[in-house]
Amino acid sequence: MTLEISAAARDALQTWLASARALNGVSENTVTAYRGDVLDFITFQTRHHGEPQGLAPLARITTSDMRAFLAHLRAEGVASRSMARKLSAVKSFYRWLAEREGFEPTAVLSARSPKFQKKLPRPLTEDAARAMIGTVEMQSQQGWIGARDAAVITLLYGCGLRISEALGLTGSHWPFGSALRILGKGNKERIVPVLPVAQRAVATYLDLCPWPMAPDLALFRGARGGPLNARLIQKVTEQARMQLGLPATATPHAMRHSFATHLLAAGGDLRAIQELLGHASLSTTQAYTSVDQVHLMKVYEATHPKA
Repeated sequence: MTLEISAAARDALQTWLASARALNGVSENTVTAYRGDVLDFITFQTRHHGEPQGLAPLARITTSDMRAFLAHLRAEGVASRSMARKLSAVKSFYRWLAEREGFEPTAVLSARSPKFQKKLPRPLTEDAARAMIGTVEMQSQQGWIGARDAAVITLLYGCGLRISEALGLTGSHWPFGSALRILGKGNKERIVPVLPVAQRAVATYLDLCPWPMAPDLALFRGARGGPLNARLIQKVTEQARMQLGLPATATPHAMRHSFATHLLAAGGDLRAIQELLGHASLSTTQAYTSVDQVHLMKVYEATHPKA
């Protein structure tokens, strides 16, 4: 007989997801990941104990239960990074559930996340970034599509935008002026400067675009006039990097990494770069310092007072 998750547990999960969406402004992709991770946990505990896990059983989860869950994930071949993400989602759910139901969640919250080596950003060199923009533009036989793709990549590299942020721009954002107001992850707003080269790239695209612009329509359009799909930008970037002989890490997101790294190399302030990227935590931005150690050592040697 297949054991099912209790209705009370499902209701609690849905209520938590709704509150995360409303109060924390998390994206739908994040909500989907949370739902899957916590469902995996509850499903395992249901099978582990041989009975549906209602709210009372969930409140009695022990350290042994947590160890069994992590051992199960390892046996399933789940990578350490994914295990850490799942455990983080479970802990977030339990903090909320414990406060609502009035129990002590120590057994869950004290579970140790598996260690894994964080992947550092792999930026392109300045020459490679410029070559990427030029090569992307040559991938389409239709001039306006080539100009469109180049404009998108220019915004990723010139303004440090996420691809979702660039493709989320509408006609109401144009003309850009000297700065753009961007609504990023968690509905957090930030202001990013717009370089003249980025303004020109977008202006060239709009001059060639056959589809009429309107304030409520996507700025970047697909071949049939609808909003541009991120997968198309990923595909054209892949084609360009293969022509240039660049590694597989030369993705659209690498252009954003390159923006931050090149700013840092030019003496940019880490806090200012954090604001430009829209990172919630400085520790996220600090990852970029690890990819430019040679430059940092040169600065150290040139500026540190010698005895």
